[in-house]
Amino acid sequence: MFDIRAIRDNPDAFRAAWNRRKPGLGDVVSDILAHDGALRKAVTDKQDAEKVRNENSKLIGRAKAEKNEDEAARLMALVAEAKQTIETAGEQEAAAKALLDDILMGLPNLPLAEVPEGSDEDGNIQVGEPWGTPRGINNPKDHADLGEVLKSGLGFSQMDFDSAVKMSGARFVALRGKLARMERALAAFMLDLQTDDHGYEEVSPPLLVRSNALIGTGQLPKFEEDLFKTQRIEEIPANDGGIVSVPGIPHYLIPTAEVPLTNLVRDQILDAARLPLRFTAHTPCFRSEAGSAGRDTKGMIRLHQFNKVELVSIVENEEAGLAELERMTGCAEEVLKRLDLPFRRVLLCTGDMGAGARKTYDLEVWLPSQNTYREISSCSYCGDFQARRMDARFRKEAGAKPEFVHTLNGSGLAVGRTLVAVIENYQNEDGSITVPDVLRPYMGGLEVIA
Repeated sequence: MFDIRAIRDNPDAFRAAWNRRKPGLGDVVSDILAHDGALRKAVTDKQDAEKVRNENSKLIGRAKAEKNEDEAARLMALVAEAKQTIETAGEQEAAAKALLDDILMGLPNLPLAEVPEGSDEDGNIQVGEPWGTPRGINNPKDHADLGEVLKSGLGFSQMDFDSAVKMSGARFVALRGKLARMERALAAFMLDLQTDDHGYEEVSPPLLVRSNALIGTGQLPKFEEDLFKTQRIEEIPANDGGIVSVPGIPHYLIPTAEVPLTNLVRDQILDAARLPLRFTAHTPCFRSEAGSAGRDTKGMIRLHQFNKVELVSIVENEEAGLAELERMTGCAEEVLKRLDLPFRRVLLCTGDMGAGARKTYDLEVWLPSQNTYREISSCSYCGDFQARRMDARFRKEAGAKPEFVHTLNGSGLAVGRTLVAVIENYQNEDGSITVPDVLRPYMGGLEVIA
């Protein structure tokens, strides 16, 4: 959401910024200004008519008391005309506001000037040198091939795609035995690192949220096709004494814990002394992957359900937000460093960033089977884009005017993809997987999954 006054005061700056992110967006600023003008005219017309109605309504009684029926009739006609204007202007106001909100709610955030221009991932820029050196693995196997061969204590595949597909369809997996424990170990290790070493507060949030929470963080209304929606059918008494079934309030499965964590501050005015706020959560995440047909259909890279440890920060302003982005990205990098997984940091271009971001770093981990780096974390600074949609503000000092907070979010990390990276980077020639040193305390001292 954007401050309409800022667009009104400097339309050319907004045109230039949106053209950097999405050149085919068209002259959306002119549409915004047109609907804003219609809205303000309707509001003014309604207010003027209300004034006429109120002033003349008082005079009608006086005219009747003086038995001046002609004057009373004239005043009543003015009031009737004013009421009609109020009704018409009210309808025009609602229509203009709906059109304006529809445009504003669907627009992406404005990229910072330092973000490189580009239409897709080819425009991204590597930041610094990659960390770590890929291990020399002869003929590395894919994580799915490795995981399916590993057997649990009961003789089942530890990475069981077949059973998951039978019960849920494609892009699901059932982890068993030691791989299931390693996934749990990774999440626990990440949470301990972020809470104990980096000062994040652990949260166990709801996994089902209403639409207003997703509107607040920017997933709705534009990206509904990427979400899983659920709706209860409720039975209520009918007028004839029977029962009628009606749809209840819809809920959505969270696509990321960013949604509930960021919404912890919605509709609040925070004390500046409490900032920054830092939250972390380990949750399942659910995505339809509507726009990724045919991509990474094998294995665990792109699932409908996956686990992630999320990081969210709430800060005062852009200066604090950009500093926090560097800090947050470093917190995510520390997970990879302690697991000794080679990775690189990438600054995303305007066309590859998420819609709510002003600046984003991706962390890409080395996958031997693909002989390349793949995304494992995305850390974004969103400015006040989400705060305006959630009405999340802070007050610098007592009596000061509230200001919108600035928000950030990042993966610290995607647990499933981290498991993939561990399996591939720690594979042995016999198909076994060495357990990284930092995970062994979480796995009862186990050194090898064989």
